[in-house]
Amino acid sequence: MSATGTGTPTRRPGVLLAVILVTQLMVILDATVVNIAMPKIQHALDFSPSSLSWVQNAYALAFGGLLLLGARAGDLLGRRRVFITGVSVFTLASLLGGLAPNAELLLTARVLQGIGGAIAAPAALTLMMLTYREGPERVKALGYYSLVSSGGGSVGLVLGGMLTDWVSWRWGLFINVPIGIALVVAARKVLTETAPEKGRFDIAGALTSTLGITSLVYGFIRVAEIGWTAGEVLAAFGAGAVLLVSFVLIERRVSHPIVPLRLFRSAPRSAAFLTMLLVIGTMMGMFFFLTQYLQGVLLLSPLAAGLAFLPMTGLLFAASRFVPRLVARIDGGKLMLSGSLLITAGTAWLTQLDERSTYLADVVGPMVLFGLGAGVLFIPLVGRAITGVAPEDSGAASGLLNVVQQVGGALGLGVLVTVFGTASRDSTGTTPREVLTDGVHGALLGSLVYAVLSLAMIVITVRPWTWLGRKTEPTPAEQPVVVDSHF
Repeated sequence: MSATGTGTPTRRPGVLLAVILVTQLMVILDATVVNIAMPKIQHALDFSPSSLSWVQNAYALAFGGLLLLGARAGDLLGRRRVFITGVSVFTLASLLGGLAPNAELLLTARVLQGIGGAIAAPAALTLMMLTYREGPERVKALGYYSLVSSGGGSVGLVLGGMLTDWVSWRWGLFINVPIGIALVVAARKVLTETAPEKGRFDIAGALTSTLGITSLVYGFIRVAEIGWTAGEVLAAFGAGAVLLVSFVLIERRVSHPIVPLRLFRSAPRSAAFLTMLLVIGTMMGMFFFLTQYLQGVLLLSPLAAGLAFLPMTGLLFAASRFVPRLVARIDGGKLMLSGSLLITAGTAWLTQLDERSTYLADVVGPMVLFGLGAGVLFIPLVGRAITGVAPEDSGAASGLLNVVQQVGGALGLGVLVTVFGTASRDSTGTTPREVLTDGVHGALLGSLVYAVLSLAMIVITVRPWTWLGRKTEPTPAEQPVVVDSHF
């Protein structure tokens, strides 16, 4: 195995691959390992039900908002340096979060974790692509990378449940510290520096996009507590709108935009990005509020709640193995439509949950539908999002897809927290379990709206009525692809 001659290491490529895979696993784990500990975190640090979502959103917004800037940093400063810096920031932030005595410090640590992840993750993937040549070696390496990306969420739920149940929720963060230290030591030994490229940072674009989305999410979350007409809420929405308009104007004028706007000239690609935003919003809402339901209503322990998600995440993992073969034989539009129908059906089923529901009778079935649907949908949807992209924009398109996933989760969760808060306040329940059930029911109805909208987008895009009476072959947009997927 050898490198492509670009300054990447040719010695011990197996060790380098291990470093990259462990880094990816650590970044993926951090999204779900904390999610399963949310009820414990809420109690320990006195979060309100609506503000609790910031434990997830602070990480997702920082990670998604700065991901493209992190990729650009690797190009301009050298990927080894950037990778080690990102892992170091992530590790120190994990230590800070584990020691956090209050909510404010924990949220600060989560932002820093997101920044570290946004710096390290793109450099790791690029180093792997530079190290392994085109052909079987690269395909095999990307297969392992995809395996970690799709299966990491399942591992995080179970690991988070174990650590929270047996030790403390804080160990969901502490566990990153020895792993991060080992990664920095190994990286210094097996990575060689890449030659810096010439160019500029689009810092203004990164800041306006990240702050704009954050303002919108903040506005939606505060609505749940103080209402739509509060000055603070109106100011947040106004600031978000101004910042996002500024972002578009900046991207039109800078020489090296963080998001080339020409990517949106293709209507199918733009529709695919919007569909991904809605699907991830559905998924993150389901993850977040079903976790509350399993522990707060069904009274499962954190470990049992983590294991309870295995039917869904197991199918997601399995789908990442067999769907690429299906895409070669079945029209990608049909797979997208089938997957979206399954997600919608599973979400609709979950809206029937109440305080008398049981896990086996009322939760497993929807999870199976949701997991199978998401697994079937994602690969052809990603294919439509990145097909036809010019070579010079391929990195930006892949990065933008990951940004859409992170922002879709954060923005979707922000909206659903508002729905959850309203439903909880309007609840007629007389016990905390009944009030929580009503709030979760409202949030899952909101998730169903997301699912229906994403289904509508797919129907409009793939136009299933055109299939009648003709045979279709997979288009290049629907061929198997491998991307860095953070769902």
